[in-house]
Amino acid sequence: MSTATLSAKTVLAPIADDMRALDEVIRTSLHSAVPLINQISDYIIQAGGKRLRPALVMLTARALGANAQQMRHATELAAIVEFIHTATLLHDDVVDESDMRRGRLTANAQYGNPAAVLVGDFLYSRSFQMMVKIGLMPVMDVLSEATNTIAEGEVLQLLNCKDPEVTEERYMQVIDFKTAKLFDASCRLAAIVTGQPQAVIDQLGRFGGELGGAFQLIDDWLDYAGDSGELGKNVGDDLREGKPTLPLIHAMRHTTGPVHHLIRQAIEEGGTSDVTDILHAIEQSGSLHYTRQKAVSLAEAAKSRLTGLGDSVFRQSMADLCDLAVARNS
Repeated sequence: MSTATLSAKTVLAPIADDMRALDEVIRTSLHSAVPLINQISDYIIQAGGKRLRPALVMLTARALGANAQQMRHATELAAIVEFIHTATLLHDDVVDESDMRRGRLTANAQYGNPAAVLVGDFLYSRSFQMMVKIGLMPVMDVLSEATNTIAEGEVLQLLNCKDPEVTEERYMQVIDFKTAKLFDASCRLAAIVTGQPQAVIDQLGRFGGELGGAFQLIDDWLDYAGDSGELGKNVGDDLREGKPTLPLIHAMRHTTGPVHHLIRQAIEEGGTSDVTDILHAIEQSGSLHYTRQKAVSLAEAAKSRLTGLGDSVFRQSMADLCDLAVARNS
C-alpha cells in the first residue's frame, strides 16, 4: 500500500469485524455498579484513539491462523491490553498535568485528578480479573511483566524530567519500558493463544517492540514538528514539562553557546516561553531528521521480523502498520 493512502482505517480494514467485536467486549467489561466509573469510562471510549495495541493482538492472531475459540481469547486479550494502556494514559495525564488529549479535555481536566487516578486503578484491576478468567499462565506472565515494566518506565521518565544530562540511551530505555513493552506483549499474547513455539513468540514480540519504539519516536518528533489541530494536543507539551526527548537530546549534543544554554535552561525549568527559538534550533541542528530516521530504522527492522509468517492480508496489514507509524502526522 502506498504511504500516501495509509491510514489506520485502511490498514486495519481486514480486522474491521474483529474491532467491532472488541468494542462490545470493552463496553461490557467496563460496566460497574459505581456510576462515576461508568461515566468516565464512557468519556474515555468516546474519545476514540487508534487502538493500535489491541489491533496488533487481532492482526497477529489472524495472521497466525487463529480458530474461533482462539479469536475469542484474542478479543478478550485485546480488551485487556487496551485497558492497561488507557490506565497508563489516565495516570500519565495526572502526572504530566495535561489538559488535552485527542482534541478534547483529558479525564483529569474534566473530572479531577482523584477520579482519574482511581478509575485508572479500576482499569488495572479489571484487566487482571479478565486475564485470570482466561486461565493461561503464560498470558498472566506476559501481562504481569508488561504492567510492571511500564510502571518502571513511568518512574524512569519522571527521573529524567528536567534533567539536561539525560543521554540517548536513557531516553531509549524509557521508550523500551513505557511504550514498546505493551506492543511487544500484544504480539506475544496472540502467539501464545494460537499455540506457537517460543521462537515464534519471541520473534513476534521483537516485531511489536520495534514497532512500538518507532511509534513513540514519531510521537516525540511530532511534538516539535506537528500541528496542534491534527495532533489533538499542544505542540511543545514535552518542552513545557521539561521532558528531554530525542529531538532535544540530539539538539543539545549539536549546539553550542547561547543556543545550547537556551535548550539546557528549557529542560531544567520547563515552559514554552522560548519555544520558537528552540524549535528553530532543533530543526537547524538536524535533530528532527535524526529522530525520524531512527524511527524509520526501527520500523524497517520490525518488518523484517515478519518473514516467517505466511502471506495474508493480515500479515500485510502488520507490515503496513510499520509504514503508518512513521508516515503519520498525528
